[in-house]
Amino acid sequence: MPKLNALVAGSTGYIGTQLIKILVKHKYINIKYLCGNSSVGKSISSYEKSLSKYKLPKIKKFNKNLLKDVDIIFTALPNGEAQDISKYLNKKNILIDLAADFRLEKASEYKKWYKQNHRAVKLIKKSIYSLPEINRKELKKYNIISSPGCYPTSILLPLIPLFNKNLINFKNIIIDSKSGYSGAGRGILKKYKNKNLYESLSAYGVGSHRHNSEIDQMLKKFTKKKIEVSFTPHLSPMFRGILSTIYLDLNKNVNQSKVISLLSKFYKKEKFVKISKSNTPISTNDVINTNNCLISVCKSKFNNKIIILSAIDNLIKGGAGQAVQSLNNRYSYPETTGLI
Repeated sequence: MPKLNALVAGSTGYIGTQLIKILVKHKYINIKYLCGNSSVGKSISSYEKSLSKYKLPKIKKFNKNLLKDVDIIFTALPNGEAQDISKYLNKKNILIDLAADFRLEKASEYKKWYKQNHRAVKLIKKSIYSLPEINRKELKKYNIISSPGCYPTSILLPLIPLFNKNLINFKNIIIDSKSGYSGAGRGILKKYKNKNLYESLSAYGVGSHRHNSEIDQMLKKFTKKKIEVSFTPHLSPMFRGILSTIYLDLNKNVNQSKVISLLSKFYKKEKFVKISKSNTPISTNDVINTNNCLISVCKSKFNNKIIILSAIDNLIKGGAGQAVQSLNNRYSYPETTGLI
Protein backbone atom coordinates (compact mmCIF):
# COMPACT_ATOMS: atom_id res chain seq x y z
CA MET A 1 0.00 0.00 0.00
CA PRO A 2 1.52 3.37 -1.03
CA LYS A 3 2.24 5.88 1.71
CA LEU A 4 0.26 9.07 2.14
CA ASN A 5 2.20 12.32 1.94
CA ALA A 6 1.49 14.47 5.00
CA LEU A 7 1.93 18.12 5.88
CA VAL A 8 2.04 19.18 9.53
CA ALA A 9 1.27 22.86 10.10
CA GLY A 10 2.11 24.09 13.59
CA SER A 11 4.80 21.48 13.90
CA THR A 12 6.83 22.97 16.76
CA GLY A 13 4.24 23.18 19.54
CA TYR A 14 3.78 20.47 22.15
CA ILE A 15 0.94 18.87 20.17
CA GLY A 16 2.79 19.27 16.86
CA THR A 17 5.97 17.57 18.04
CA GLN A 18 3.94 14.79 19.67
CA LEU A 19 2.12 14.27 16.37
CA ILE A 20 5.40 14.01 14.48
CA LYS A 21 6.69 11.46 17.00
CA ILE A 22 3.68 9.30 16.16
CA LEU A 23 3.77 9.86 12.39
CA VAL A 24 7.44 8.90 11.98
CA LYS A 25 6.44 5.42 13.21
CA HIS A 26 3.29 5.19 11.09
CA LYS A 27 3.93 2.78 8.23
CA TYR A 28 1.43 4.43 5.88
CA ILE A 29 2.63 8.03 6.31
CA ASN A 30 5.47 9.99 4.74
CA ILE A 31 6.04 13.41 6.26
CA LYS A 32 6.46 15.63 3.22
CA TYR A 33 6.36 19.08 4.81
CA LEU A 34 6.70 20.61 8.28
CA CYS A 35 5.39 24.15 8.51
CA GLY A 36 5.79 26.95 11.00
CA ASN A 37 6.22 30.71 11.21
CA SER A 38 8.98 31.83 13.59
CA SER A 39 10.71 28.46 13.15
CA VAL A 40 11.22 28.62 9.37
CA GLY A 41 14.53 27.07 8.29
CA LYS A 42 15.07 25.23 11.57
CA SER A 43 15.16 21.51 12.21
CA ILE A 44 12.31 19.98 14.20
CA SER A 45 14.94 18.37 16.43
CA SER A 46 15.57 21.87 17.83
CA TYR A 47 12.19 21.50 19.53
CA GLU A 48 12.19 17.74 20.15
CA LYS A 49 15.58 16.08 20.48
CA SER A 50 14.23 12.55 20.09
CA LEU A 51 13.38 13.35 16.45
CA SER A 52 17.02 13.96 15.52
CA LYS A 53 17.44 10.32 14.47
CA TYR A 54 14.84 10.68 11.71
CA LYS A 55 15.36 12.25 8.30
CA LEU A 56 12.75 14.99 8.34
CA PRO A 57 12.29 18.11 6.19
CA LYS A 58 13.32 21.52 7.45
CA ILE A 59 10.51 23.72 8.67
CA LYS A 60 9.09 26.03 6.02
CA LYS A 61 6.34 28.63 5.84
CA PHE A 62 2.99 27.30 4.67
CA ASN A 63 1.72 28.28 1.25
CA LYS A 64 -1.23 26.87 -0.66
CA ASN A 65 0.97 25.43 -3.43
CA LEU A 66 2.22 22.77 -1.00
CA LEU A 67 -1.24 21.19 -0.91
CA LYS A 68 -0.90 19.73 -4.40
CA ASP A 69 1.92 17.49 -3.14
CA VAL A 70 0.15 16.07 -0.09
CA ASP A 71 -2.80 13.87 0.79
CA ILE A 72 -3.27 14.66 4.46
CA ILE A 73 -2.89 17.98 6.27
CA PHE A 74 -2.66 18.13 10.06
CA THR A 75 -3.15 21.58 11.57
CA ALA A 76 -2.02 22.25 15.14
CA LEU A 77 -2.28 26.02 14.81
CA PRO A 78 -3.75 28.95 16.73
CA ASN A 79 -7.52 29.10 16.41
CA GLY A 80 -8.63 30.51 13.06
CA GLU A 81 -5.66 29.50 10.92
CA ALA A 82 -7.01 26.09 9.87
CA GLN A 83 -10.07 27.92 8.53
CA ASP A 84 -7.82 29.83 6.12
CA ILE A 85 -6.05 26.66 4.98
CA SER A 86 -9.37 24.86 4.47
CA LYS A 87 -10.29 27.24 1.65
CA TYR A 88 -7.39 25.96 -0.47
CA LEU A 89 -8.04 22.22 -0.15
CA ASN A 90 -8.15 20.22 -3.36
CA LYS A 91 -10.25 17.10 -3.96
CA LYS A 92 -7.63 14.66 -2.69
CA ASN A 93 -6.79 16.59 0.49
CA ILE A 94 -7.98 15.48 3.92
CA LEU A 95 -7.65 18.09 6.67
CA ILE A 96 -7.44 17.00 10.32
CA ASP A 97 -7.52 19.99 12.65
CA LEU A 98 -6.28 19.64 16.22
CA ALA A 99 -7.46 23.13 17.21
CA ALA A 100 -11.05 24.35 17.60
CA ASP A 101 -11.78 25.69 14.11
CA PHE A 102 -14.42 23.12 13.20
CA ARG A 103 -15.54 21.80 16.59
CA LEU A 104 -18.59 24.01 16.93
CA GLU A 105 -21.51 23.55 14.55
CA LYS A 106 -22.66 27.18 14.58
CA ALA A 107 -20.52 30.13 13.50
CA SER A 108 -22.32 32.27 16.06
CA GLU A 109 -21.19 29.94 18.86
CA TYR A 110 -17.63 30.05 17.56
CA LYS A 111 -17.67 33.85 17.66
CA LYS A 112 -19.21 33.85 21.14
CA TRP A 113 -16.56 31.58 22.65
CA TYR A 114 -13.47 32.33 20.54
CA LYS A 115 -14.05 36.08 20.05
CA GLN A 116 -13.48 36.04 16.30
CA ASN A 117 -15.58 35.56 13.19
CA HIS A 118 -15.43 32.14 11.56
CA ARG A 119 -13.67 32.56 8.23
CA ALA A 120 -14.91 29.37 6.53
CA VAL A 121 -18.58 29.26 7.52
CA LYS A 122 -19.67 27.27 4.44
CA LEU A 123 -17.25 24.47 5.33
CA ILE A 124 -18.59 23.90 8.85
CA LYS A 125 -21.32 21.59 7.54
CA LYS A 126 -18.72 19.73 5.49
CA SER A 127 -16.69 18.89 8.58
CA ILE A 128 -17.14 16.30 11.31
CA TYR A 129 -16.33 16.29 15.02
CA SER A 130 -14.46 13.03 15.34
CA LEU A 131 -14.69 11.03 18.54
CA PRO A 132 -13.81 7.65 16.93
CA GLU A 133 -15.28 5.38 19.59
CA ILE A 134 -18.61 7.16 19.21
CA ASN A 135 -18.94 8.11 15.54
CA ARG A 136 -16.18 6.41 13.53
CA LYS A 137 -18.64 5.07 10.94
CA GLU A 138 -19.38 8.59 9.72
CA LEU A 139 -15.74 9.62 9.17
CA LYS A 140 -15.41 8.35 5.59
CA LYS A 141 -17.98 10.89 4.40
CA TYR A 142 -15.87 13.91 5.36
CA ASN A 143 -12.65 15.54 4.18
CA ILE A 144 -12.46 17.99 7.09
CA ILE A 145 -12.07 16.26 10.44
CA SER A 146 -12.09 18.11 13.74
CA SER A 147 -10.35 16.51 16.70
CA PRO A 148 -12.04 17.07 20.08
CA GLY A 149 -10.47 19.14 22.80
CA CYS A 150 -8.50 17.34 25.49
CA TYR A 151 -10.90 18.04 28.35
CA PRO A 152 -14.01 17.09 26.34
CA THR A 153 -12.41 13.79 25.30
CA SER A 154 -11.96 12.78 28.93
CA ILE A 155 -15.53 13.83 29.70
CA LEU A 156 -17.54 12.68 26.68
CA LEU A 157 -16.19 9.13 26.56
CA PRO A 158 -17.60 8.10 29.96
CA LEU A 159 -20.77 10.18 29.75
CA ILE A 160 -22.26 9.56 26.30
CA PRO A 161 -23.00 5.82 26.77
CA LEU A 162 -24.60 6.47 30.17
CA PHE A 163 -26.84 9.25 28.91
CA ASN A 164 -27.87 7.26 25.85
CA LYS A 165 -29.20 4.52 28.14
CA ASN A 166 -30.80 7.03 30.51
CA LEU A 167 -28.86 5.88 33.58
CA ILE A 168 -27.88 9.35 34.72
CA ASN A 169 -29.87 12.40 35.71
CA PHE A 170 -29.29 15.14 33.13
CA LYS A 171 -29.09 17.91 35.72
CA ASN A 172 -26.57 18.90 38.38
CA ILE A 173 -23.55 17.37 36.62
CA ILE A 174 -20.31 18.67 38.14
CA ILE A 175 -16.96 18.16 36.43
CA ASP A 176 -13.61 19.02 37.98
CA SER A 177 -10.69 18.53 35.58
CA LYS A 178 -6.97 18.89 36.16
CA SER A 179 -4.46 19.12 33.32
CA GLY A 180 -0.73 19.23 32.90
CA TYR A 181 0.59 22.60 31.74
CA SER A 182 1.46 21.31 28.24
CA GLY A 183 -2.24 21.74 27.45
CA ALA A 184 -1.71 25.50 27.46
CA GLY A 185 1.06 25.32 24.84
CA ARG A 186 4.65 26.54 24.91
CA GLY A 187 3.51 30.07 25.68
CA ILE A 188 2.59 29.03 29.20
CA LEU A 189 6.26 29.22 30.21
CA LYS A 190 6.35 32.94 29.37
CA LYS A 191 2.98 33.59 30.97
CA TYR A 192 4.11 32.00 34.23
CA LYS A 193 7.65 33.36 34.11
CA ASN A 194 7.25 35.18 37.41
CA LYS A 195 4.88 32.64 38.97
CA ASN A 196 5.47 29.28 40.54
CA LEU A 197 4.18 27.10 37.70
CA TYR A 198 5.85 23.93 38.95
CA GLU A 199 4.53 23.96 42.51
CA SER A 200 1.08 25.50 42.28
CA LEU A 201 -2.41 24.34 41.33
CA SER A 202 -4.70 26.97 39.80
CA ALA A 203 -8.27 27.10 38.53
CA TYR A 204 -8.89 29.05 35.34
CA GLY A 205 -11.73 29.78 32.93
CA VAL A 206 -14.15 29.27 35.83
CA GLY A 207 -17.64 29.12 34.35
CA SER A 208 -16.39 30.42 31.02
CA HIS A 209 -13.81 27.99 29.62
CA ARG A 210 -14.18 27.52 25.87
CA HIS A 211 -14.58 23.78 26.20
CA ASN A 212 -17.93 24.37 27.92
CA SER A 213 -19.45 25.02 24.51
CA GLU A 214 -17.99 21.88 23.04
CA ILE A 215 -19.08 19.68 25.94
CA ASP A 216 -22.63 21.05 25.91
CA GLN A 217 -22.94 20.77 22.13
CA MET A 218 -21.69 17.20 21.88
CA LEU A 219 -23.61 15.82 24.84
CA LYS A 220 -26.77 17.27 23.32
CA LYS A 221 -25.88 16.03 19.83
CA PHE A 222 -25.05 12.47 20.80
CA THR A 223 -27.78 12.05 23.42
CA LYS A 224 -30.59 14.29 22.07
CA LYS A 225 -31.11 15.62 25.61
CA LYS A 226 -30.72 19.01 27.26
CA ILE A 227 -28.01 18.49 29.84
CA GLU A 228 -26.84 20.83 32.61
CA VAL A 229 -23.09 20.69 33.20
CA SER A 230 -20.82 22.72 35.47
CA PHE A 231 -17.20 22.38 34.30
CA THR A 232 -14.10 23.84 35.95
CA PRO A 233 -10.56 23.17 34.65
CA HIS A 234 -7.37 23.42 36.69
CA LEU A 235 -3.73 23.75 35.70
CA SER A 236 -1.57 21.29 37.60
CA PRO A 237 2.20 21.32 38.28
CA MET A 238 2.88 18.44 35.88
CA PHE A 239 3.81 18.46 32.21
CA ARG A 240 1.15 16.20 30.72
CA GLY A 241 -2.01 14.26 31.57
CA ILE A 242 -5.63 15.00 32.47
CA LEU A 243 -7.73 13.62 35.30
CA SER A 244 -11.43 14.51 35.19
CA THR A 245 -13.59 13.88 38.26
CA ILE A 246 -17.28 13.76 37.34
CA TYR A 247 -20.06 13.87 39.95
CA LEU A 248 -23.36 12.38 38.79
CA ASP A 249 -26.84 11.69 40.14
CA LEU A 250 -28.22 8.25 39.30
CA ASN A 251 -31.72 7.70 37.98
CA LYS A 252 -34.11 5.43 39.86
CA ASN A 253 -33.23 1.72 40.01
CA VAL A 254 -29.68 2.43 38.83
CA ASN A 255 -26.61 1.59 40.89
CA GLN A 256 -22.84 1.60 40.52
CA SER A 257 -22.71 -1.99 39.23
CA LYS A 258 -25.16 -1.22 36.46
CA VAL A 259 -23.08 1.77 35.36
CA ILE A 260 -19.87 -0.27 35.27
CA SER A 261 -21.60 -3.08 33.41
CA LEU A 262 -22.91 -0.75 30.72
CA LEU A 263 -19.57 1.01 30.19
CA SER A 264 -17.71 -2.31 30.08
CA LYS A 265 -20.12 -3.68 27.50
CA PHE A 266 -20.09 -0.51 25.39
CA TYR A 267 -16.29 -0.38 25.22
CA LYS A 268 -15.62 -4.13 25.24
CA LYS A 269 -14.15 -4.19 21.73
CA GLU A 270 -12.39 -0.84 21.91
CA LYS A 271 -8.59 -0.76 21.96
CA PHE A 272 -8.17 2.59 23.64
CA VAL A 273 -10.88 2.85 26.30
CA LYS A 274 -10.33 0.81 29.46
CA ILE A 275 -12.81 0.37 32.32
CA SER A 276 -11.19 -0.21 35.71
CA LYS A 277 -12.52 -2.32 38.54
CA SER A 278 -14.99 -0.49 40.78
CA ASN A 279 -13.63 2.16 43.13
CA THR A 280 -10.13 2.14 41.61
CA PRO A 281 -8.30 5.42 42.39
CA ILE A 282 -6.69 5.87 38.96
CA SER A 283 -4.07 8.50 38.10
CA THR A 284 -2.56 10.16 35.06
CA ASN A 285 0.48 7.90 35.45
CA ASP A 286 -1.73 5.04 34.25
CA VAL A 287 -2.15 6.60 30.79
CA ILE A 288 0.90 8.79 30.13
CA ASN A 289 2.46 8.15 26.69
CA THR A 290 -0.56 6.10 25.56
CA ASN A 291 -3.66 6.76 23.47
CA ASN A 292 -5.80 5.26 26.24
CA CYS A 293 -8.70 6.67 28.21
CA LEU A 294 -8.94 4.96 31.60
CA ILE A 295 -12.31 5.17 33.38
CA SER A 296 -13.12 4.25 36.98
CA VAL A 297 -16.62 4.30 38.49
CA CYS A 298 -16.53 4.99 42.23
CA LYS A 299 -19.08 5.00 45.01
CA SER A 300 -20.23 8.22 46.60
CA LYS A 301 -21.23 8.53 50.25
CA PHE A 302 -24.73 9.08 48.84
CA ASN A 303 -26.54 6.04 47.45
CA ASN A 304 -28.07 7.95 44.57
CA LYS A 305 -24.76 9.35 43.32
CA ILE A 306 -21.55 8.10 41.73
CA ILE A 307 -18.16 9.62 40.99
CA ILE A 308 -16.46 8.83 37.68
CA LEU A 309 -12.72 9.28 37.22
CA SER A 310 -11.42 9.60 33.66
CA ALA A 311 -7.72 9.86 32.79
CA ILE A 312 -6.00 10.57 29.47
CA ASP A 313 -2.72 11.89 28.15
CA ASN A 314 -3.74 15.32 26.87
CA LEU A 315 -1.08 15.31 24.15
CA ILE A 316 -2.02 11.87 22.78
CA LYS A 317 -5.60 10.73 23.39
CA GLY A 318 -6.47 14.38 23.97
CA GLY A 319 -4.59 15.53 20.89
CA ALA A 320 -2.15 13.93 18.44
CA GLY A 321 -3.06 10.30 19.11
CA GLN A 322 -6.76 10.83 18.61
CA ALA A 323 -6.04 12.72 15.37
CA VAL A 324 -4.07 9.73 14.07
CA GLN A 325 -6.84 7.41 15.27
CA SER A 326 -9.23 9.43 13.08
CA LEU A 327 -6.78 9.21 10.18
CA ASN A 328 -6.65 5.43 10.52
CA ASN A 329 -10.43 5.17 10.48
CA ARG A 330 -10.79 7.58 7.56
CA TYR A 331 -8.42 5.51 5.41
CA SER A 332 -9.46 2.07 6.74
CA TYR A 333 -6.05 1.38 8.26
CA PRO A 334 -5.93 -0.79 11.39
CA GLU A 335 -7.00 1.63 14.10
CA THR A 336 -3.94 1.02 16.25
CA THR A 337 -1.43 1.82 13.45
CA GLY A 338 1.25 4.13 14.83
CA LEU A 339 -0.41 4.19 18.24
CA ILE A 340 0.74 0.93 19.88
